[in-house]
Amino acid sequence: MLTVDYDKLGVGPGDRLLDLGCGFGRHAFEAARRGASVVALDAGPDEVAQVRGTLGAMVEAGELAPDHPATAVQGDALALPFPDGTFDRVIASEVLEHIPDDVAAMSELSRVLRPGGTMAVTVPRCGPEAINWALSDEYHDTPGGHVRIYRRSTLERRLSSTGLVPMGFHHAHGLHSPYWWLRCLVGPSNDTHPAVEAYHKILVWDIVKAPFVTRTADRVLSPLIGKSLVLYLSKPERAVAGLPDARPSAPRGVPGRRGGPTSPRQGAAA
Repeated sequence: MLTVDYDKLGVGPGDRLLDLGCGFGRHAFEAARRGASVVALDAGPDEVAQVRGTLGAMVEAGELAPDHPATAVQGDALALPFPDGTFDRVIASEVLEHIPDDVAAMSELSRVLRPGGTMAVTVPRCGPEAINWALSDEYHDTPGGHVRIYRRSTLERRLSSTGLVPMGFHHAHGLHSPYWWLRCLVGPSNDTHPAVEAYHKILVWDIVKAPFVTRTADRVLSPLIGKSLVLYLSKPERAVAGLPDARPSAPRGVPGRRGGPTSPRQGAAA
């Protein structure tokens, strides 16, 4: 289940892509399938280990070439272990709402994106997220949980302050907002409630089988109550004409540094 539209982001073969707060790797895997050179970064060692294992399994299954440049590293969103302008594409999906100093993380994302590169940032959408907070303190008041609710204008303004230019946006995962409202109503940790289990089966069916009925419902609901806001941005080209565009090679196996929470842990829509 992808939140980012890779065609809008412009992901293509040979692109160097950073997936910040990769979690268990859904965006990194799709980028690798499209031929991108991928670095998946997360603060959590368990997430990094699982992403590495899945990338290895993809090689064994023939989905990726044995020498495909894809790796996973542990690191800190506030001190990314990469030189300036390392990446052509950057994804930060459901991450910034977890980080107290979000502008510092945004500045790091902008720093490692090359001039002319593009970025996709996704966060919980304001309206559906506010309902979650109203229904349950447990939903957000947990270690590493959500520390803010973004309005789109606020997110755009903060990212723009780091030198990025908003290009467009959309909303995603219309089926997931009611699921989380239900979970907040019965208790976010109550996975065994019959209604929660039934709704979860529908989401799994949608993700695995993509039937017409659920895909149509999601397309209709996403503009209205989609759980995620997806914002696309670019970094302007260098202002000085004639300078070469230095494109450092994306590092592989860079030792990460542990730090602030960058790993989303929301479940179905995270």
